Amino acid sequence: MAKVAAPILVWFRRDLRLADNPALTFAAETGRPILPVYIHETDTNQRPDGGAAKWWLHHSLHALKETLASRGLALCLRRGPAGETLSDLIAETGAESIVWNRRYDAAGIEADTALKTRFSEAGLIVRSFKAHLLVEPWDMKTKSGGPFRVFTPFWRTLSVRDDIADPYPAPDALTPFDASVDSLAIEDLDLTPARDWADAFSDVWTPGEAGATERLGAFLSSAVAGYSDRRDLPGQSGTSRLSPHLRFGEISPRMIWHETRAATRSKASAASAQTFLSEIAWREFSYHLLYYNPDLATKNYAATFDAFPWGDDAGHLKAWQRGQTGYPIVDAGMRELWRFGWMHNRVRMITASFLTKHLLIDWRRGEDWFWDTLVDADPASNAASWQWVAGSGADAAPYFRIFNPILQGEKFDPEGLYIRSHVPELARLDRKWLHKPWEAPAAVLDAAGIRLGETYPRPIVDHRSARQAALDAYQSMKSADSPALSA
Repeated sequence: MAKVAAPILVWFRRDLRLADNPALTFAAETGRPILPVYIHETDTNQRPDGGAAKWWLHHSLHALKETLASRGLALCLRRGPAGETLSDLIAETGAESIVWNRRYDAAGIEADTALKTRFSEAGLIVRSFKAHLLVEPWDMKTKSGGPFRVFTPFWRTLSVRDDIADPYPAPDALTPFDASVDSLAIEDLDLTPARDWADAFSDVWTPGEAGATERLGAFLSSAVAGYSDRRDLPGQSGTSRLSPHLRFGEISPRMIWHETRAATRSKASAASAQTFLSEIAWREFSYHLLYYNPDLATKNYAATFDAFPWGDDAGHLKAWQRGQTGYPIVDAGMRELWRFGWMHNRVRMITASFLTKHLLIDWRRGEDWFWDTLVDADPASNAASWQWVAGSGADAAPYFRIFNPILQGEKFDPEGLYIRSHVPELARLDRKWLHKPWEAPAAVLDAAGIRLGETYPRPIVDHRSARQAALDAYQSMKSADSPALSA
């Protein structure tokens, strides 16, 4: 029998796509047979995916498997320690090369560094590539040569860079490895949640590279033109909803960056496009922060917040999680999250502010809940955004800037389209009272079929009192942090 040519292993992680996948492109250009591999790792200190993200990963792997199969490649799925699993595959196939795209969290970096050393010393060719970001964190520096701590100068610097390369097309030719390799079924990875709360996800999401490409195309052909004006209106389809596709690498930031600029270069919508790209830059900034602050999800970026007197009211936390706070815009957001694994960005800020500044519950409790329930739960953006809202993060909103959930609802959901969609028990209430139903006359509530405290909760805290309590807590933190006052 003729000897089967040794393959090059392409290790897929958070880059579940063929287009603009530098590791796959490199492998294709070698002309060698390719064995695509996905490993459900059990030996790293990386934070396990939450339930919603696991649902997405399950379906994204199915999409990747089908796409690879259409090109003649069989995706090999394994579970176990990455080092041992890759060693087993090398022994089974005779592979002499391994390629992957880089990770930027501390545990991922540590694991990849050890693996690269291990296999390089064993005589294998090991290459890693930039695929998850526009610019490597260490390649973005302030004028003084250090890392950025403030978003605006970071964005200003990024927006004028001319070295963001065009995305690679999907390789024209992929040579399959002509030998049988044992593989788990995707179902063997146990990624789909046991509970039924993810049942509605498939009503609004299409995981996979094709779904990501379609969503970008739809956004650029319509919503991007009005993005600046409509992105804060949760009752309208004004955002791209690309975040979960980016989270799992089904589309690259370079593709979004260049296609957005190309689609709007000669149109009046260029300003809106820049606003949209600044959101892509926030994601980059979040990874910049994570790279230089590995404990971003667990440790206050601003050490002064270590003295903040967080409360721990379990009843309030549960009411917030279930969308039963009595504040309609907050409850609508939390219910959208539970139902669809996603929440509009403006409402994310409102709900996060409510948890940390009305309920005085530690931002880490909220970050952890979002990690489990968001399909786009990202190790950088989730932590950076929660710290920004709480006031403890880089370039954070001042702690004393406390969102008024009534005014926020009236401003950004004036007709109540969003609230009526996600809080149906308020659907018949006139918009005059929709954002503050506790002030509505009894006859109005009766006509709308609302019984406060029964069909819809009364506010669990009073806004004015909660705001003052937050300001008092902030002042106590400042006093505790002052050497003059604590001496």
